[in-house]
Amino acid sequence: MGMKTVSPTWDNLIPLCLPQRLEQCSAHSKRLTNTNIIIIFRPPGRAGRGSRGSRISFLPRSAPSRRGRVGLGLQRPPAAAAAAAAEKAFGGGLAPAGRRRREASAFCVPRRFPSGAAAGTMAFRCQRDSYARELATTVLSCLPAEQQLERGGRPESLTGFHVLLADTVLFPEGGGQPDDRGFIDEVPVLRVIRRGPDACHFVRTALEPGRPVHLRLDWPRRFDHMQQHSGQHLITAVADLLFGLKTTSWELGKQRSVIELDAPELTPAQVVAIEQEVNEKIRARVPVSVKELEATDPEVEKVRSRGLPDDHAGPIRVVNIEGLDSNLCCGTHVCNLAELQVIKLLGVEKGKKNRTNLVFLAGGRVLQAVERSYGRERALTGRLKCGPEEHVEAVEKLQASTKLLQKNNLSLLRDLAVLTAQNFKNSPNPACLFVLHRKDGDSEFMNIVANEIGTEKTLLFLTVGDEKGAGLFLLAGPPEAVNTLGPRAAELLQGRGAGKPGRFQGKATKLSQRAEVLTLLRDFVHGQGAED
Repeated sequence: MGMKTVSPTWDNLIPLCLPQRLEQCSAHSKRLTNTNIIIIFRPPGRAGRGSRGSRISFLPRSAPSRRGRVGLGLQRPPAAAAAAAAEKAFGGGLAPAGRRRREASAFCVPRRFPSGAAAGTMAFRCQRDSYARELATTVLSCLPAEQQLERGGRPESLTGFHVLLADTVLFPEGGGQPDDRGFIDEVPVLRVIRRGPDACHFVRTALEPGRPVHLRLDWPRRFDHMQQHSGQHLITAVADLLFGLKTTSWELGKQRSVIELDAPELTPAQVVAIEQEVNEKIRARVPVSVKELEATDPEVEKVRSRGLPDDHAGPIRVVNIEGLDSNLCCGTHVCNLAELQVIKLLGVEKGKKNRTNLVFLAGGRVLQAVERSYGRERALTGRLKCGPEEHVEAVEKLQASTKLLQKNNLSLLRDLAVLTAQNFKNSPNPACLFVLHRKDGDSEFMNIVANEIGTEKTLLFLTVGDEKGAGLFLLAGPPEAVNTLGPRAAELLQGRGAGKPGRFQGKATKLSQRAEVLTLLRDFVHGQGAED
């Protein structure tokens, strides 16, 4: 096996991680995967011939490490200071041989190495370029995992794999912004979550570490998130500027977004003023930019922030709306407010802890809301037989008419219940069992019938609702009989019930089983007659 030596200067040192990255630093070797490489780091002022430096040796992927796994070896000669500086230049990504990463089936590489990213920051390609939709990258590791996903409105636990990539255009959730979706080659990415400085891509198919892959972003979903997130920054800044209203939290929802403001209420005039001002900023085409600051930079104190994650390290990412707002944020944003198109404030809702929730839509969501609203308007116009300006009045008239009809119907049902009971009582030989079903009845109808007939000697079985579906039932009669038969009737009707002495009523899911209950009651009545 041959040996190559590369001596880059300290200033243009490039982190070298995979064979394709090594290739950038050596024009002399065309088969780096089969070559040992030693890189000499010389600090400034010591680049002359014969100067000492730190040496990092890279084993080829085919060479096993001492622990039996493929890896990178890091050797430190006595020049400890230079070696430490070299490791810092690599962002802590290269681990000494005794501290290799313990991820099964993955070769030991830096945790991430985005080109141009500052060491220690969560600076993925999606953060450096919010508009990047595709990326050629490499699988670093693929580990079995279990992930909670929402399916059909319910949480569901799925088994799959957490995949780490050399870099990513898929944003892991953070800063109030949901995560992206996309594909690794043809494998769907179902979640992207942050683990310290890493982005874990959850997939259902295993991917081989070291494999080159093509990453594709679900752009419509991402751009929607960008519009809502940048819109939130703008609304927050304007609300603070105009009325001193501080944002305490926010939520980017699937249909609408909510900003929680530290105020017990907002007047309609304030809402209108905020909406007018944010849309004026959009029309002014104000630029939006992103920059990084060191934690010790005095400018950090001037930046709006709700705090950093506990595991944050390295430079701080700042999103700036020119002349209006600077805010710590890890999310993806538009490059100009003009791309928000429009913002609509839908109103306010009462929040928690004496705060107010301001509900808004931005960009494409406004257009979608208008489309849905217009569709409903057209449908109502067809059904109400009047123009949109008369819809409210027409609905109010219908509500009044419906209320009157319901009142009249209830009165008629009561009269019918009384007549039904009287007709039974006036028969020459009243039976010991009275059975009645009425599709359009209700619980009040059944109770009126039971009260009018009386239950000292007669066993009543009354039902209302759909004969083949669900409904209500009432069993009334002698207390001992009802106590015995009530639970059994509920079981036959696949329902539930409760009662008091002489009455047992409840809900049934299968009124089609009424015949079985009737057989039960007849057998009981006949048994009682035989005993008498």
